[in-house]
Amino acid sequence: MAKDKGNTPDLLDWVGPDISAAIFRRLHHPADLLRASAAQRSWRRFVVENDFCRKLCERLCPEAATLGAAIEVSRSSPPPPASPESSDDAGARAAEAEFRIYAHLCGDLVAGPAHSIDCILHCVGASSTDNFPDETIENTLEPQDRINHRPSYWSSGGQDDGAVPETLTYRLCSDICVIHEIKLQPFKAYFQIGQPIYSSRMVRFRMGHCKLPRGSESFVTEEDENQAVIADENYLWTYTSPEFPMLQENSLQSFKLPRPVLCIGGVVKIELLGGVQKQASDDRYYICVCHAQVVGRSLSPVLMVDISDDGGRSILKYLPAAKGLCAEEVMQNKSMDSLEWHALLDRYRHIRHLAIMQVLTGHARFNEQDGGAGLMEQDELGGGDVSDDDNFA
Repeated sequence: MAKDKGNTPDLLDWVGPDISAAIFRRLHHPADLLRASAAQRSWRRFVVENDFCRKLCERLCPEAATLGAAIEVSRSSPPPPASPESSDDAGARAAEAEFRIYAHLCGDLVAGPAHSIDCILHCVGASSTDNFPDETIENTLEPQDRINHRPSYWSSGGQDDGAVPETLTYRLCSDICVIHEIKLQPFKAYFQIGQPIYSSRMVRFRMGHCKLPRGSESFVTEEDENQAVIADENYLWTYTSPEFPMLQENSLQSFKLPRPVLCIGGVVKIELLGGVQKQASDDRYYICVCHAQVVGRSLSPVLMVDISDDGGRSILKYLPAAKGLCAEEVMQNKSMDSLEWHALLDRYRHIRHLAIMQVLTGHARFNEQDGGAGLMEQDELGGGDVSDDDNFA
């Protein structure tokens, strides 16, 4: 005899909301949470109303707690409602949209390092430079330590105290990226007696955003070290890594982060904590780096971020219609596009243009795991292994 599904007992009714919430909080993978929400309408409503997807994001990446709001942006302007919407209906619709946004973000956070690339777009600046511009931070974008038979590296200024730290600050290719590891190669001075390697003792990494108004950021050029912008008070750091020891070896060293880090704001600072090598000619400590990479994935244009206040609270913008767009379509405008869609895609196109200019000026960066795909070229736009559009959801 067929059972009447309408009379099927609901687990939520059996155990009550408190125990049910404790059970759902023990689902540590987004796929499990989405499958549970797809099992019954009452379960989905319970998951949505209790913000379990957002809370799971914050457990996976505590930086997500700085997201003050999440908004879904349609490509076309929505039609006016046929009848006035009640506050309850509007609240339920907003909660469903937030569920979809954080489900997508959760998928990005657990997607793993596949299709990762070097996410550095620009050099913001270095704490010091010995011989500018010959030993500028810009040289760290080059994968080789010799360009046209000349050495290519950044060098700090000399220090009498080996404990003095140095920093390298970079702008990433997107305001929101998932970062898995940092790679650094100390410079081996093959032109000096003994070929010393000017590594640092330890390294540490910070990620966050610039407090300066959007569009007013400046970067290192051949004429300007950009010292005024790299001051720490101009940035808010939402993540600080543990300290990692650096080997005094002439090799590209990988520093894998303990977990994927959500870089909200697109700025990474590399802290080089203490020199280990003195230069024989002046008996001072120097730190030199010939190449740096920040390895991860851009989540744009499907996800974009607006920094809303000096306290670091951000607004996450979700553009689901950008998932299926190829690069050519992203670069196009259509008359029916909403104003917000147009503004966000215009910002993305500007960053992409800067990335292309980096390639044309010789700073192309490629990742072997990505099969030769360069900066800003990914096999799929956003979306990890799990999203609200999966079949089971």
